[in-house]
Amino acid sequence: MTSENEVASTASIARLAAESGITRVTMLAWRDLDDPEAGGSELHAHRIATRWAAAGLDVELRTSMVPGAAMDVDRDGYHVVRRGGRYGVFPSAIAHGLRHRRRPEEALVEIWNGMPFFSPLWYRGPKVVFLHHVHGPMWQMSLPRFRAALGSAIEHRIAPPLYRRTSILTLSTSSEEEIVEKLHLPRKRVSVVPPGIEPTFHPGGSKSTNPSVVAVGRLVPVKQFDKLIEALIAAKAAVPALTATIIGEGYLRSDLEAQVAAAGADSWLRLPGRVDDAALVDAYQSSWVVASTSLREGWGMTLTEAAACGTPAVATDIAGHRDAVVNGASGLLVDEGAPFVNGLVAVLGNEDLRRALSAGALENAARFTWDATAVETFRALAAVAMARAARKQVRPSSR
Repeated sequence: MTSENEVASTASIARLAAESGITRVTMLAWRDLDDPEAGGSELHAHRIATRWAAAGLDVELRTSMVPGAAMDVDRDGYHVVRRGGRYGVFPSAIAHGLRHRRRPEEALVEIWNGMPFFSPLWYRGPKVVFLHHVHGPMWQMSLPRFRAALGSAIEHRIAPPLYRRTSILTLSTSSEEEIVEKLHLPRKRVSVVPPGIEPTFHPGGSKSTNPSVVAVGRLVPVKQFDKLIEALIAAKAAVPALTATIIGEGYLRSDLEAQVAAAGADSWLRLPGRVDDAALVDAYQSSWVVASTSLREGWGMTLTEAAACGTPAVATDIAGHRDAVVNGASGLLVDEGAPFVNGLVAVLGNEDLRRALSAGALENAARFTWDATAVETFRALAAVAMARAARKQVRPSSR
């Protein structure tokens, strides 16, 4: 059933499309939603593409191949083209862009996820770039030394000068600050468009009998689940009845399972892998706290998903988390190590605090919808298109 908000957002996008003359949008992304390592960035692109397609736009997402999956697929109204592997997707997308003759009604959305597609060098139409966050130390955590150094150099020194005249969108004001400070992109070119929350995440169910913590995310270095496991084990000493669940998949699964086993925590700390939507909602609703020890986030989508279910957060005090969590009102933002453990113990052990944070979490989460995200993202793209059109009209008359 279509909600009033969906109807209104569809109408707004269609109006902006008519005003700007945009009828077709190509989105460039590193990974597709069906990729085993897909996360918040991929969901973000999917929700926007779905709503733009519903408004009558011809939307194509170009991304890397998914092992064992079709190279072309239609999903929820938009078309997905998968070409190239983990690294080959970038030259593949650029080569297609150079071959493709752009029509006046076309626009581009580049999703700069660590490695950019360098669209300012080859795309001449209206475009915006979504830069969720600065990768920074993630390069060293995820890649061998040479590749990490190359990736960091591209992100910090080579790419930014090329994007100084490009409209950059990011998810949070704290990420905006990092982009301006670390990449030296002009503040006037950077805008914030927060992500939405799925309507499936809502209050309900019942809390577990025992104190419980849930964490959700890809099992990769940047999420620092090894540090979360250490914190949970330390918190268990103060909260003996504690149980915990870390939901997600990734190449660090065997390492994390070994860490849990070595600590003798198998009986109360579970790693069930990826779960379906119903199980995820149930995990959020039944848990007392959602936790994140992540080192880098554009937002912290799992924290606001849990907040929409009435579950407060204990999370690292990093860019992205600072916007997803209202410190002291919808959760606690703390440093790694002992402060994190103390934060968990404080919320788990104080029912009055937990209830107050739960109410604040619900209030904070109510501000974010995918409909608003889709409208504001397209508004930014339409503004670029209309500004370009206005400049073209002025040029002949000024001669």
